[in-house]
Amino acid sequence: MKKFDKDRLILGLAGPALALVVAVALTSLVLLVSGRDPIEPYQIMFDSASYVDVQVLIINQAGTYYLAALAVAVGFRMNLFNIGVDGQYRLAAMVAALVGANVGLPGPLRIALIVLVAMLVGALWSGIAGILKTSRGVSEVVSTIMLNAIATSLVAWLILPKNFGVQPAGSNNLTTGDIPESAWFPGLSLGPEAGEIYGFTFVAVACGVIYWFVLGRTRFGFDLRATGASESAAQASGVDAKKMVLTSMLLSGAVAGLVGMPTLLGDTHTYSIDFPAGIGFMGITIALLGRNNPVGIALSALLMAFLVKSSASLDQHGYEKEIADIMQGLIVISVVVSYELVRRYGLRRQQQKVGEELAAGGALKTEKEEAAL
Repeated sequence: MKKFDKDRLILGLAGPALALVVAVALTSLVLLVSGRDPIEPYQIMFDSASYVDVQVLIINQAGTYYLAALAVAVGFRMNLFNIGVDGQYRLAAMVAALVGANVGLPGPLRIALIVLVAMLVGALWSGIAGILKTSRGVSEVVSTIMLNAIATSLVAWLILPKNFGVQPAGSNNLTTGDIPESAWFPGLSLGPEAGEIYGFTFVAVACGVIYWFVLGRTRFGFDLRATGASESAAQASGVDAKKMVLTSMLLSGAVAGLVGMPTLLGDTHTYSIDFPAGIGFMGITIALLGRNNPVGIALSALLMAFLVKSSASLDQHGYEKEIADIMQGLIVISVVVSYELVRRYGLRRQQQKVGEELAAGGALKTEKEEAAL
């Protein structure tokens, strides 16, 4: 049994490791073909990450990425592809910011209300896709893509000054108004030069623990994973497959609603037209690379945050910071290919082990027969 677990662990690590090696090799090849040094950009990025302030930026970004990846992973464990995390978290952040700026409550209660509103909005928006899938059989891939576009337009309309938006004096930006300082989520200050680690980053870690426990150690998590593996088998064992699909989409959306909270409560304290976008799609990459495992997702989130934040200094040395974007794209492609290669190798390895065990069993049986004679 221990040997089997060891093999499974090795195979689990082989996929991400192979994807990273291939992505680095291909990125270096692109640099070499374009007449650039294939090694120096990596040295610059590692040197940049050695500064404490950049490390804080990486940790804060990783916390946001981690929440986005968890939202995607909840759907993946149910065999659902929730591409709508990007629209869900932006709409949730916008509505939560409006509530936070306009509802008069003491600081802790206001923070709790902001977080609750964000989770509810995210869950309701993803629940639309869940209802369409369970009642009409609409693919969640199609519906969540369309809901992303609708969310973008809805946010743009809501933030207009004639509706709920506020245009600061002398600025072309539009915001939802500032959340009072009493409702800012406290963080961990590392000094004036290093900056502050968002307090919600630690909430992201707690969400990872909850994800691990609920999906891996509860009956609900077992039913969810079983339904994702085979709806017919789950129904035969008494699980309501449609209910599990809808529940999974609601949970995925609720977690997606938290994605904007580290930035909203720890940095901007308002929602504006330049609020970070595209994090939901990054979450898909991280969930794939981390294989839906909370620890693997955490490491993948740190890797992607490192690429994003450390690449900012590349243009100061004559390199385009889009090199990091190239590597991220290559990682996505490499993940798909490497996981398939590892899966096929694992199958061959299992067949080989079964053949060896059968051969060993046949030899033992022959020896016993000879001894009996």
